[in-house]
Amino acid sequence: MASSPQPDQPDLPRWGTVSTIKAGARDILNFAGYHLEAGASQLFLYLDAPCPEAMPHLRAHPAIRVFNCTPAFWEKRHGGRPEKHQARQSANATRTYRRFCGGLDWLTHIDADEFIWSEEPVAQLLCNLPASDPSVQVRPVESLGGSRSAFKAAAAPGPGRAATVARAYPGFGEHLKTGFLSHTQGKVFLRTGLSDVQFRIHHGFQNGEELKARIDLPGADLCHLHGKDWDDWHRQYGYRLQKGSYRAELSPARPRGKGGVNLHDLLSALEAEGGTEGLQRFYQDVCADTPALRARLEAEGLLRIRALPLDELRRKHFPDFG
Repeated sequence: MASSPQPDQPDLPRWGTVSTIKAGARDILNFAGYHLEAGASQLFLYLDAPCPEAMPHLRAHPAIRVFNCTPAFWEKRHGGRPEKHQARQSANATRTYRRFCGGLDWLTHIDADEFIWSEEPVAQLLCNLPASDPSVQVRPVESLGGSRSAFKAAAAPGPGRAATVARAYPGFGEHLKTGFLSHTQGKVFLRTGLSDVQFRIHHGFQNGEELKARIDLPGADLCHLHGKDWDDWHRQYGYRLQKGSYRAELSPARPRGKGGVNLHDLLSALEAEGGTEGLQRFYQDVCADTPALRARLEAEGLLRIRALPLDELRRKHFPDFG
């Protein structure tokens, strides 16, 4: 990750992040410290659950604005708390864009387990974009469990994608469209100052029409820590199966008429047949940071090494936390 832009570079655009977060103090401060180091001028953090351990450190930082999303918060602003977390995320991101971005040129909506990685400063990458582009996409890479440096890229679309995924994940590749367990859309930066803008999870809308990103942000990846290790993945599994990225309504990699099943069906069947051991077998083959999986990904051109010094940067920006 490049160092943050220096104060003597006034011509570089100012960018910020907005996030709705339900996490422990260490994870919240890891996220904040990393993006402060990456050059974000402002972080807007909406705590979806109270985190009194992190709150004094967040409030003390001049580049962070933090909100406790209490029932009173939701009642005052939206007439009540939206049931789905996706709706809460979109509401908070849209509110931030419309009310608090006067000093920013760009705003991106990302989650606490997503980290923008680039070798050049993010501001420099944004500076190079055509002035006519209202949005730009940052594509994800998905972590290998147990590592903060090894990630996999999604298999590229085209006639050879299914074969690539089958070789990279021989046990389960037929059920994985790209090799990812989570989203492949990534997230967007939106240029500020646009009228009637709404943020959604992966896109922005203006006047009800999607602001389609014409290009991806060159030289940048969205490093997604979808599961830090087996215990973390398994702890989140039930929620993701019911309400998150493994929920039942999502489409399978292949049409159901041709034998396709989505992740919800696949993981539910593995759990029904083999319990935790069935899920562990899937995790080991598809997610875990093993020499075998690294070798297969490298052979397909899908391995990405992206160091994320999260603990180091948390200690740098929040030294009183440790």
